[in-house]
Amino acid sequence: MTDPRHFLDLAAMEADTLREIVDLGAAFKRGDADIAPPGCLAGKTLAMIFEKPSTRTRVSFEVGMKQLGGSVVVLAPTEMQIGRGETIADTARVLSRYVDVIMMRTINAGNLRDLANYATVPVINGLTDQSHPCQLMADVMTFEEHRGPIAGKIVAWSGDGNNMVTTWVQAAVKFGFEIRLACPDEFAPSREVLDWGRENGGAVTYTNDPLEAVSGADCVVTDTWVSMGDEAADRRRKILAPYCVNDRLMSAAKPDALFMHCLPAHRGEEVSASVMDGPQSVVWDEAENRLHAQKAILTWCLG
Repeated sequence: MTDPRHFLDLAAMEADTLREIVDLGAAFKRGDADIAPPGCLAGKTLAMIFEKPSTRTRVSFEVGMKQLGGSVVVLAPTEMQIGRGETIADTARVLSRYVDVIMMRTINAGNLRDLANYATVPVINGLTDQSHPCQLMADVMTFEEHRGPIAGKIVAWSGDGNNMVTTWVQAAVKFGFEIRLACPDEFAPSREVLDWGRENGGAVTYTNDPLEAVSGADCVVTDTWVSMGDEAADRRRKILAPYCVNDRLMSAAKPDALFMHCLPAHRGEEVSASVMDGPQSVVWDEAENRLHAQKAILTWCLG
């Protein structure tokens, strides 16, 4: 038996493979039946495990799998024996006997690793507290359909140094663009993430000044500052307030710079309504492209 094709983190993937997946997603969007045939996953079943709520991840994977001719089983920990003490390892062994591919959206990246270590079918990272690779595939696809190849371009991040920052750094290395990160030191990306990017040939810079990061950028990106149940929400908002992507900050980027946000967004916090709903924003294309990128990931995982 060959090892399953997991899609866990961009850092663990070959650059050529990631390029293949992005291009396949674009082919699905174009409706190119020669490259991305409809119904190509007929008879296959996807199991989705959600430890965290989701709109885009759930709908894009479920619709995508069905459009490819497959079927979907949606699972929550409260509906599984995981919620009653069964190990992730045993769950992986059992699900592997029933389904062809598993997607997991979890708070703890260790749960995803355990699932992948013991599953005999492909496992897909639908989001962890450390990374969100499916989103980045859609983001790269979105940039390129608006501005051409992302290699050599400048992407600027302003805000919290969260799991999306980690994945943008990984993407910068794999796709050959520059990433500039502006975060307050209290919410900076880890030194390990920055060092990994630089040691692997990435053009990665970190600053506390969002204007410095955004100056001359081809794309400006941010994400929510506060997660559900965050007890320090007010403190986080106060510290991150200078990093809001507003018209002033966008004006420091190139005149045709794009604005991206993985959603959900909080207008008036990490981004102003004028930017979110403005002409440079491509957030709705970005959200749509989750569907096409997910179809490409599923197809790649299942060979």
